[in-house]
Amino acid sequence: MHRLGITILTLLWLALPTGRLLGADRPNVLFIAVDDLRVELGCYGNTLAKSPNIDRLAHRGTLFERAYCQQAVCNPSRASLLTGLRPDTIGVWDLPTHFRENRPDVVTLPQLFKNNGYHAQCIGKVFHNWRQDHYRGDPASWSVPSVMHYNNHGSDTAQVEGTVPPDTSDVPKTEIRDVPDEAYFDGRIANLAVEALNELKDQTFFLAVGFWKPHSPFNAPKRYWDMYDRSDVRPPEHPEPPADVPPIAMHDSREMLRAFSKRPDGRPTPAETLALRHGYYAATSYADAQIGKVLNELDRLGLRDKTIVVFWSDHGYHLGEHSLWAKTSNFELDARVPLIIATPGQTEAQRTDAIVELLDLYPTLADLCGLDAPKELAGESLRRVLRDPTATVKSAAITQHTRPAYPSKNDPLVAVGYSYRTDDYRYTEWRSVDDGHVMARELYDHRHDPAETANVAGRAEHAETIKDLSAQLSAVIEASQP
Repeated sequence: MHRLGITILTLLWLALPTGRLLGADRPNVLFIAVDDLRVELGCYGNTLAKSPNIDRLAHRGTLFERAYCQQAVCNPSRASLLTGLRPDTIGVWDLPTHFRENRPDVVTLPQLFKNNGYHAQCIGKVFHNWRQDHYRGDPASWSVPSVMHYNNHGSDTAQVEGTVPPDTSDVPKTEIRDVPDEAYFDGRIANLAVEALNELKDQTFFLAVGFWKPHSPFNAPKRYWDMYDRSDVRPPEHPEPPADVPPIAMHDSREMLRAFSKRPDGRPTPAETLALRHGYYAATSYADAQIGKVLNELDRLGLRDKTIVVFWSDHGYHLGEHSLWAKTSNFELDARVPLIIATPGQTEAQRTDAIVELLDLYPTLADLCGLDAPKELAGESLRRVLRDPTATVKSAAITQHTRPAYPSKNDPLVAVGYSYRTDDYRYTEWRSVDDGHVMARELYDHRHDPAETANVAGRAEHAETIKDLSAQLSAVIEASQP
């Protein structure tokens, strides 16, 4: 854990009692979301990823090395973050369920800001965006109707005037076309966000900008593919399942692998695996460039020192590690997310190893802006960590997931895996939804096995550790029940 510097102005601002932040004194919030981005950025130490704009934000903000989502799939993760409540509390574990079906009166994060005089606006994917036709996002959260928020990823095809340039990729789930940024959703979202900043520059605002990438299909414009040489893209490390992993911890990787279902083994070839990984990097750099447009406009308008900027991803991603693709597991690659918070006046970088959760963002932003947050929130304000990156606010983070990974009427919910991440361990219990009994356990010792290659839950020397972690986990699970 290290601290590169923070200005006196920022320290004074973070030390202000929240009650003093009234009216024009309250900062704006620029709330930037990306979809399916794992911790694969230059600012997180990845030497291949080209992410200069996100890196630039990290160079003037606080980067969280150990931030975790609450469930590694879009709808539950976003619903949890935006309500400040755990998936069990709001009863959201799948894609179709809208949180207001179970908690109709809950006050969301942007809704709190709207209720306190902020202009709250959504551009792009912030709440989950499809299979919820009755709600189409969450209109109650915003001051004006959301735009470019309700669609599906398969509809993000290249849109240009005239003839669409040819696709030069022959690998499923990828597309390489020589088109402008605006051909795909995220280029248009960036342009709309720039327009919104100009319209809102004299107001106090909560502007949420949700980018759709790097979620598959990996169809970034050709120039972002050209930023990488295929020979520099490496195959996945640890491509086999963890030793002694219970079958319930794995999944069928359907989001990616159903495109290869007609193959004898149902999987991409080694060359196709490299192409998919290349595509993920290209999509990441494409999203980064769009984020750069928004950050540049914030600076051009002189709003940087009036605005808290938050950058987050809804969950991580597998690209062949553990034999898995996409999300819906409780492993570190899916649970850990990039998170950066840049506060007004901060000009130099900080890093913190404090364990935090995405649901901490709700109380944090309410605290920083002097708003009275709902008392039922499950998270903790990170103000203390922003002021002192050696500080901590919690001893563990919890990520959970269902089995099946995508429960439905035809494939009903059987179990939930609750994963408890401490400084040293990831401990997971798979519990039956019928009677709560523990069906399987996992324990990964991050002191010696940060890649989670071996489940050591069955080893006698860890029995006492498992007993302690199980008791701690059970207390949190019990507290999150509605």
